[in-house]
Amino acid sequence: MDEVRHRSLVLYNKMLKCMSDKRYFTLANEHHRGMHVEKEQGETINDRNDRAIRNVAIWMQKHVNDLGLNIQVVFLTDDAENKRKALEKGLIATSVRDYVETVENLPELADMLYNEDSFEKNDDKAVFEFDNHVSLEAAMQGIQSKRYYQGTLSISMYNPHEGSIFVDSEGLGFSSVVIKGLKNLNRSIQGDSVAVEILPREMWSSSLNDIIAETEDQLDDENKQDEMAVDLENVVPCGRVVAIIKRPWRTYCGSIDPNYANSLYVMVNPMDKRVPRIRIRTKQAQSLLNQRILVAIDKWDINSKYPSGHFVRKLGVAGDRQTETEAILIENDVPFDEFTQSVLDCLPSKDWIVTDVDLPNRMDLRHLDVCSIDPPGCTDIDDALHCVPLPNGNFQVGVHIADVTHFVKPNTPMDTEAAHRSTTVYLVDRRIDMLPSLLGTNLCSLHSNVDRLAFSCIWELNPNGEILNTKFTKSIIRSKESFTYDQAQKRIDDVNLNDSLTISMRALNQLAKKIRKRRMDQGALTLASPEVRFSLENESQDPVDVELKELKDTNALVEEFMLLANVSVAKKIFESFPDVAVLRKHPRPSHENFDVLKQALNVYGFSLDCSTSKSLSDSLDNINLDSDPYFNKIVRIMTTRCMMQAVYFCSGTTAPSDFWHYGLAMDIYTHFTSPIRRYADVLVHRLLAVAIGYETMPPNVAFLKKDLVSDQCDVMNHRHRMAQMASRASIEFFTRLYLKDKEFESEDAYIIKIVKNGFVALVPKYGIEGMIFLSEQGKNTLPNHLKYDPEHLCIYPSDSSINDPRCLKIFGKVKVSLQVINENDQRASLTRKKLGMTLIEPCLDQRKRSLSL
Repeated sequence: MDEVRHRSLVLYNKMLKCMSDKRYFTLANEHHRGMHVEKEQGETINDRNDRAIRNVAIWMQKHVNDLGLNIQVVFLTDDAENKRKALEKGLIATSVRDYVETVENLPELADMLYNEDSFEKNDDKAVFEFDNHVSLEAAMQGIQSKRYYQGTLSISMYNPHEGSIFVDSEGLGFSSVVIKGLKNLNRSIQGDSVAVEILPREMWSSSLNDIIAETEDQLDDENKQDEMAVDLENVVPCGRVVAIIKRPWRTYCGSIDPNYANSLYVMVNPMDKRVPRIRIRTKQAQSLLNQRILVAIDKWDINSKYPSGHFVRKLGVAGDRQTETEAILIENDVPFDEFTQSVLDCLPSKDWIVTDVDLPNRMDLRHLDVCSIDPPGCTDIDDALHCVPLPNGNFQVGVHIADVTHFVKPNTPMDTEAAHRSTTVYLVDRRIDMLPSLLGTNLCSLHSNVDRLAFSCIWELNPNGEILNTKFTKSIIRSKESFTYDQAQKRIDDVNLNDSLTISMRALNQLAKKIRKRRMDQGALTLASPEVRFSLENESQDPVDVELKELKDTNALVEEFMLLANVSVAKKIFESFPDVAVLRKHPRPSHENFDVLKQALNVYGFSLDCSTSKSLSDSLDNINLDSDPYFNKIVRIMTTRCMMQAVYFCSGTTAPSDFWHYGLAMDIYTHFTSPIRRYADVLVHRLLAVAIGYETMPPNVAFLKKDLVSDQCDVMNHRHRMAQMASRASIEFFTRLYLKDKEFESEDAYIIKIVKNGFVALVPKYGIEGMIFLSEQGKNTLPNHLKYDPEHLCIYPSDSSINDPRCLKIFGKVKVSLQVINENDQRASLTRKKLGMTLIEPCLDQRKRSLSL
């Protein structure tokens, strides 16, 4: 294991995971008298380790012989000298590949092996000459001296040959560096931690001039100098990768390119279009066609255009719902194994109910008109509300949250698993739970007409919705109703209903509007994202209809009181635990993040003031087109993409001045209101319980140790991002399912990005976007009858002007057709996607091409 750790930390961690599985046995040979060997004088550590392993094999063979067992110990090594010495000791020794070739009926085993062969000798087109990487030591010295800059590589979704890193912008005048072209990317892959050297200013260019569909021809000439003149006033800092600090390589889902079906060496197209194609060796190419497979990257040679890897396993038929869903979960690092028995053993009886034993130290609120308001079909109900008018004219308002920590105790297998998963993941047709369903959808869920344990935040609010005092308490509630947003809205709007529950909801609605107005006046942002909902056929789970989610006043009602509770709890836990409070911040975006959006809005005569969140909010409110009511929403969607990610953090690792949540315009914030589906909320509940004296401070628990809390925040941030990506991928897949039997689907779309060879369009109905190429096959420039205007961000007929009605303008509305591309279609194999988008209106007389999303 020491040798494995020295060679590959990734492989070492994988082996540690195997060792925790009861199906594997760990032999502590270094602590066994009969197997341990001392390092000899002049012997290298590697030679000593090889000798130690041979000694283990010798001991094992003697041991099984002494037991009278008919078992042969086979010593596997790809080291010729090691094999020779093993044979001299009388061991059966062979290479891993030779051994695997003898295993019958498992042809995939040989494909799983790392290949030293040079793939390029079989394919001249795959030859490419990269630059040598500098040593890790030289890279770190260069980073310290500011010659190089370190960052995590993010590859463009529109161009696999362009990436960027964020850098410490202090004194530089910029916060990101763009890396353009295969040569400059220098064998780095999405997610790699890289060292980047800034190129001379004369080599800088504008970011993302074109969109690339990854075909072999385009790969060959992707490094050409941009044919357009470069405006040096509008260039961005560009650089080249000089070293790879860390490669977080994982397994990748993909499919074999059918063009290589009859080859021993095949090309795998990863589902993630930011990842380069991977060349593997397999004898199963024919049987693996049209299958989703998992592959791993082993190396990327300096003279190879593609990384080399090996087959891991087959997932299933490409396009199959189960297969594609599993691939989505794997691609987005979502844990989806069944809960282990040790986790299930932590659960209470399925017949558990609230009893008198649970009453001490809890406030009994079962007499109140409490209700929940959630999306349709919601079964994991985290939160409920109540509102009671007080004799003094004020209101008592309560937010009641499922008391998950009553069941999920620290340092238990269930807590460990919840921390690992960190979040529930919502796909179109299923939910990957953070907690077992007995808790998440039953005993913790705040269903109506049943007693439930809760953690309550109760305020006294004046008629303007201002907080006069706050109380936190563990409680018992009995929800009177479980509403959907639509049901609650109809109840509020029905003038014929005046029961106590309806009256309390109306009061909540009025208070929420006042709280929201005050929040907006302080600079909170109202942003947007396209959200859709599919209706599924009951048995097949095939999508039968799709609609945009409609937001009602009741959505805002719930949101405002959840935000208010989160802020109140954040203040309390930070006051009690200034070093280990789990908080959530939203960093201020860099002004340069808005440069492209500002240019786009300038085309329409609008300005965008992003100096503060308040000025940005006011600007967005003033951006409207009478001719298109959706224009403002498109602008808000694009503004969202200029933002930084909101993240969890440990309060002791950040100065209070940096706690600010930019989007909400709040000084301090956390997540308290969804512990069934977010582990951050579980940690916050534990802190709050100790802060109010309900729980005593337990010794040696992770949630009271700053370094462990900070590490867990990193896990939660990663899982949250991946859950979002998985949800989007699921929507895209179900959109393809919905459209698969429709010959052509014509839809309105909006242009959200224009480049020199085409544009990116967003289809609001499905919440998806795709690339439409206007260039000719194999070229990255427009045909002669079209002209690209980078200043006004538009494409128009060459014999006309930007005032032509056919002009394709940024944020302009167009008509597109959507068509599912068959998995075997050549276009699908080249572009890795399976949904075609074609421009219908305006007609630019270009040769029609259907290119995929």
